[in-house]
Amino acid sequence: MSHDHDHDHAGHDHDGVHSHAPDVSASNEKVVLVGFLLTFGFMFAELIGGLLSGSLALIADAGHMFTDAAALALSWAGFRFGRRKRDDKRTFGYMRFEILAGFINAISLILLVLWIAYEAVQRLLEPAPVLAGPMMVIAVLGLVVNCGVFWMLSKGDTAHVNIRGAMVHVMGDLLGSVAAIVAAIAIYFTGWTPIDPILSVLLSAIVLRSAWALLKASLNVLMEGTPGNVVVSDLKETLVARVPGLIHVDHVHVWSITSGQPVATMDVQLAEGTDPAIALSEVKSLLAQEYGISHSTIEVDFGQSDAVCALDPDVEGAGDHDHDHDHHAHAHHHSPKPA
Repeated sequence: MSHDHDHDHAGHDHDGVHSHAPDVSASNEKVVLVGFLLTFGFMFAELIGGLLSGSLALIADAGHMFTDAAALALSWAGFRFGRRKRDDKRTFGYMRFEILAGFINAISLILLVLWIAYEAVQRLLEPAPVLAGPMMVIAVLGLVVNCGVFWMLSKGDTAHVNIRGAMVHVMGDLLGSVAAIVAAIAIYFTGWTPIDPILSVLLSAIVLRSAWALLKASLNVLMEGTPGNVVVSDLKETLVARVPGLIHVDHVHVWSITSGQPVATMDVQLAEGTDPAIALSEVKSLLAQEYGISHSTIEVDFGQSDAVCALDPDVEGAGDHDHDHDHHAHAHHHSPKPA
């Protein structure tokens, strides 16, 4: 049985196919870079203001701004590297760098939240004086800057894990500015300084929730987990039910290279007399339309081999088992980019 590496895209129905891929564009890159410059610049003003006024909320907000700046810098680097062409050593290019940036962003946020919680407890045990006037001025200016950066990021591709991660950082910083304003007002009129660390802790709890979600999303991609819109058992049933001549789907692996870039591999068995080229074209089209999978590798199994999946942990010795290509026709089709 010969190897069939048919790259002909004829017969694909592109109607209704839409792309789930994020736009790693120069526009996104510029938005993130401007946001970084604004955030990094104002961070120093907020840090100095926090130290002079004695406000933990401002210092915490300055810490948020520092991680914001780091997050935006990583996001910018992610877009910069992500647009590089693939080469012989990195056949998927540098797209995974963006996921690494998102993972680091989440870790940095979680560490910051722990630090703020520790500092807040120390402040509650040993209250320190806070100058409400300078605190208010810096907090209001910080709110303006954060709103501007958040607005710019919202004009980018908000479905992208890196843009979303940067927005989580900036949103946390924006809430920090609001908390600092509320604390400054309360301290000015009542003199009750514990509100400063209390609001810092409440803010940290909100940020922690978003950071945890971002951590799980980025870690799922790094661990090559199945994308959220794909249930493998449902995918197999859908293909068998809707592709004429397809009788069985096995050894299915679906993962993401980066945010919005899912890929898949699988084995399929066809009924006798079914044209493999037509069947594979239908499978490819369905994967693109229903699951956003525009890159898949499909091996046609004609039932003449007992080959097992080398990645199946339940099969003893599977890792040492090579597919017998004398009994398989390997069809590797690249689905065209959705229109």
